[in-house]
Amino acid sequence: MQQSRLPAPLAILVANRLRQEIVEGGFAFGEALSEAKIAKRYEVSRTPVREAFARLELEELVHTEPQYGTYVFTMDRVQFALISEVRSTLECAALRMSNDRSRAALVERWRELVAELESAADTHDTRTYSDADGRFHDVLFELAGNPYLEAARRPFSARLAAIRNRMGLSPEHIGKSRAEHRDLLRHLEAGDLDAALALLQHHIVEKGAAFWSVPETQPARRWHRLLAASEE
Repeated sequence: MQQSRLPAPLAILVANRLRQEIVEGGFAFGEALSEAKIAKRYEVSRTPVREAFARLELEELVHTEPQYGTYVFTMDRVQFALISEVRSTLECAALRMSNDRSRAALVERWRELVAELESAADTHDTRTYSDADGRFHDVLFELAGNPYLEAARRPFSARLAAIRNRMGLSPEHIGKSRAEHRDLLRHLEAGDLDAALALLQHHIVEKGAAFWSVPETQPARRWHRLLAASEE
């Protein structure tokens, strides 16, 4: 029986770099990714690029259309809403656990991160704001003391970060976001876990205007467009 081959270290490096670029907005949603161009861009052969594509497809950051190519993921409003529901469930569980097991550390970390968020918002530094926003939520899982909880959110965390970096940085969203992060910290400092949980759920699920910038439906994939054209 032939064993499946593990990705080469170079393929992992390519996957990590490509993941970072997708998350940070280096590629547009739905953009075609050429093996040859990525290989030239990263100064590697096409083989590790192909393996990196396969790795990122498992994370749903890219999708491959047979005979046509590989594309950056897209997401519609229904998918976004469903993922937000799951994210809310997991983060509220993480907040309960981190509050029970490492409350002092959580308060300290959130104070530091709220200060970063306030400074970035005041200076209109959206990149730093987005990074601090992500770390504000990540710390819940770091302090929850349950690796299975972290594993449960991993499949969609990169996609949500990519969406946040593209669609969650409007002045309206940042104004709402900074106020809610400040209030989350205030509730935790006061020992009001129920209020913090209610606000966290609202913070994740109720996206306001930012939600409506997510496409209502996904763009048709190439084979769907061809099939529709053949039936006309």
